[in-house]
Amino acid sequence: MLKIKSATPMALCLLALLCLAAGKPKMKKVKVNDAITVSVPQDWHPMDDMDFNERYPSIRAPLAAYTNAEREVDFSVNISATQWPDADLALAQKFFRASIMNMFDRVNMIDEGIHDVGGKKLIFFEFDARLNGSRKQEGLQDPVLRYTYIQYLVEPRQTLAFSFNCPKRLQQDWQETARSMMMSIKIK
Repeated sequence: MLKIKSATPMALCLLALLCLAAGKPKMKKVKVNDAITVSVPQDWHPMDDMDFNERYPSIRAPLAAYTNAEREVDFSVNISATQWPDADLALAQKFFRASIMNMFDRVNMIDEGIHDVGGKKLIFFEFDARLNGSRKQEGLQDPVLRYTYIQYLVEPRQTLAFSFNCPKRLQQDWQETARSMMMSIKIK
């Protein structure tokens, strides 16, 4: 009888761990280019140019962009137009933070800072944001609520931006996966 009682808490812990693991997507390593790899969910696929341009209009095409089957959750790697002549990460962090704050009507910063990812120092921001709709534009009247995790690798000749985005309503489902993906980045 004593063995059953001591086994029950351990069995419950094991069951809880299995349930947690079942909720996390299986990951696969993808090669962005010769210098960059990242792990993305196994069932994600690369975005085509039309899909990316429709959702993220930009002058520069991304190095890579991946999305889930519903096209609601995505990850991209871009070369930023912003170049820094030195490695002043603290100054760059302030600049990128100000840029994020100006892009949205409301920002709730969950976490931010400079951390080590695969031996490189990256600036990161994790936030949820609101972009108010426009009463004048048909179809764009509702606010857009997004969860974003973005990291920047600042190098003398280029800045790489790694971005994870999903609707705010899916944040709880994807937040841990976003963090895991960001920490899986390898840069030569």
